[in-house]
Amino acid sequence: MMAKRENNSFSVKDLMQSFIKENNLSKGMRKLKVEETWAEMMGPGVMAHTTSVKLQNKTLIIQLTSSVLREELSYGKEKIIKMMNEKVGEGVILKLMLV
Repeated sequence: MMAKRENNSFSVKDLMQSFIKENNLSKGMRKLKVEETWAEMMGPGVMAHTTSVKLQNKTLIIQLTSSVLREELSYGKEKIIKMMNEKVGEGVILKLMLV
C-alpha cells in the first residue's frame, strides 16, 4: 500500500539525487558537469584550443592545442581549481594538469 502523497512528497531534485546514487551515475554526471563548467568559465576563446577535459582521481586534465595558452593558464592554476570546485563541488578537483 502506498503512503499518502502529502506525507511523502519528494522534490524532483531529491528523486534525481537518489536515482543518481542508486544507479551510480554521479561520477559520469560529475564528469559532464566538469566539462560544462570548463566551457562556461573559459569561454569560446579557450574552448577553441581545448581538445579534451578529463577528470581522473581528482586531477583535472585539460588538453590544449596552444602552448601560449597553456603557459598563460598555468599561472592561474590555483584560481582555476578554486573556481571549478565552487561550481562542481568542493574537493572534486585537487590538481590541474595542462597538457
